[in-house]
Amino acid sequence: MRTFLHNLQNYISRHDLMRHDGFYVVALSGGADSVALLCALWSMRYRVEAVHCNFRLRGEESDRDERFCVSLCEKLGVTLHRIHFDTLTYASLHKVSIEMAARELRYRYFEQLRQDLGADGICVAHHRDDQVETVLLNLVRGTGLTGLQGMRLRNGYILRPLLGVSRKEIVGYLEALGQGYVTDSTNLEADAMRNKLRLNIIPMLEEINPAVRENIARMTENLSEVSRVVDFATRQTLDAARMEDGSIDLSIVFASPSPQQSMWTLLEPLGFNRTQLLEMLSVGDAGGQWLSADKVAVVDRGRLYLLSRSLWEQPLPTLRIPECGTYVYPFSPESLTNEDGQSGEMKFRFIVRTFDTDFQIDRSPRVAQLDADMVRFPLTIRPIAEGDRFVPFGMKGSKSVSDFLKDSKVALPQRHGQLVVEDFDGNILWLVGQRIDDRFALRHTKSKNALVITY
Repeated sequence: MRTFLHNLQNYISRHDLMRHDGFYVVALSGGADSVALLCALWSMRYRVEAVHCNFRLRGEESDRDERFCVSLCEKLGVTLHRIHFDTLTYASLHKVSIEMAARELRYRYFEQLRQDLGADGICVAHHRDDQVETVLLNLVRGTGLTGLQGMRLRNGYILRPLLGVSRKEIVGYLEALGQGYVTDSTNLEADAMRNKLRLNIIPMLEEINPAVRENIARMTENLSEVSRVVDFATRQTLDAARMEDGSIDLSIVFASPSPQQSMWTLLEPLGFNRTQLLEMLSVGDAGGQWLSADKVAVVDRGRLYLLSRSLWEQPLPTLRIPECGTYVYPFSPESLTNEDGQSGEMKFRFIVRTFDTDFQIDRSPRVAQLDADMVRFPLTIRPIAEGDRFVPFGMKGSKSVSDFLKDSKVALPQRHGQLVVEDFDGNILWLVGQRIDDRFALRHTKSKNALVITY
């Protein structure tokens, strides 16, 4: 018993996992693992409270577990927080498995309780054998470096102090302590994949090498060290590749030791899969678009843009301008590349001024100066459409808006949100932020009034 507590404390200290002046909540199911965790932390004088979740999945057995937890906490003088979940209904409503429903309910409540109590962390009782099962599960399903590391010792506020000890050591500690626990009957059935590993596969592996559990656990710790090095190098690559407009310069990514790892670090948290990642890396100058649940990845001219899917798919509005004045267009195309995903708005101002010797030409891309006497109101601000043509200022003939933007090397996200100002006759007066139509340009020899549009 002393050896168990000594080894556990060394493990916690070595990984700087908990502080004796901290406050922690222990997830208590009533099973051997969580009971050992609560008793051990209590014995080592950590300030702890407990939480028990009744998922109402096993009838009287679930209620038995709850009663046991109440009795244990009363004996230790530990405060116990309890909650009941209608897990079956939740799983049905959210169309998830029973196991996933229980997990979502449990961890959501843990975080709520942690915030309410001001706790430094939630301690859960995953141990070394659980870690081995997790790694093997990830391996069977297909995984990379992250999956081979298994469960993290610290994942946000979730702490796993028992990852360094085996189930056998846990049971031995409880026996030496004379402390009972309850057993979940579903853990004895080999119907779930994890239980098949626990009851069938791992024992077979132990016939090949009795130390297989220890070796796999050691591998996860070694790979965690490797992962820190890889993460550091990957973050350096991504920081160097990130441009002022938020895009990623793929030439820098391609020059890194592992372009795939850099891209996976960037894209996996956003819901993109490996097939999409490989397509992005191989698309070349052709470019393309890929969708996840919330994001759009656009590759164009050697840059990767990660945009809000809702904004990308939002139809751009049309705004009628009946006369001069200030108007609010309820969307900002520039917001497509904003990380916050907020659409924003644009203010357009239309005024007429006398075109005389005091008039100053403004060449800012946010200003258009046109011959007011040639412009017929009402005007329209709208997104570009297929077939749009205009005569770019300085040119003689017309050109398609699409070709003009491509030839001007305007990035695809900006082209996607490109606006035009159109007159009553359907003439494009201004490709907003890019170029006015030459036919409506001010001429010193004949123009008398200037229509000035700013945004």
